[in-house]
Amino acid sequence: MSTSERPIDRWFARYSGDHRNPTNQVIHVVCVPAILWSVIALLWCIPAPGTWFKPGFWAGVAMVVTALFYYRHTRKLGLGMVAVFVLMGLLTRWLYDTFGVHTLSWLAISVFVVAWIGQFVGHKIEGRKPSFLTDVTYLLIGPAWVLAKLYRRLGWAY
Repeated sequence: MSTSERPIDRWFARYSGDHRNPTNQVIHVVCVPAILWSVIALLWCIPAPGTWFKPGFWAGVAMVVTALFYYRHTRKLGLGMVAVFVLMGLLTRWLYDTFGVHTLSWLAISVFVVAWIGQFVGHKIEGRKPSFLTDVTYLLIGPAWVLAKLYRRLGWAY
């Protein structure tokens, strides 16, 4: 299978088609990681089951499952997303330990709302509806698309 035939490349091509405007792309490069972090932080706030698990259990489960999704499509982006998840997990744990669950949850909700407003403003500028309205899988493609943009800027293949 050639690189142009990989499913991830087809996902990126379709996603890119809905994100051609340079302003919308910049908004997405900022807002997509912010939304990703806010979801991780909100999951972190869900109490862990039993006494064997620590805070962040549900976020950890979600990050592992999602990393496997990315890794299945491209190892290099999958490993990159693992690094992103580790950094976001460390930030979230620090915020949780420093400020507590209440502050973390309100911060995560605030970031989530503001970032989604940014996304919809970007799509208003673009004149196209968000990709996830046609297929919810694009909610997973967005973060990998942003990371792929970084890889290309660094000259890395994925």
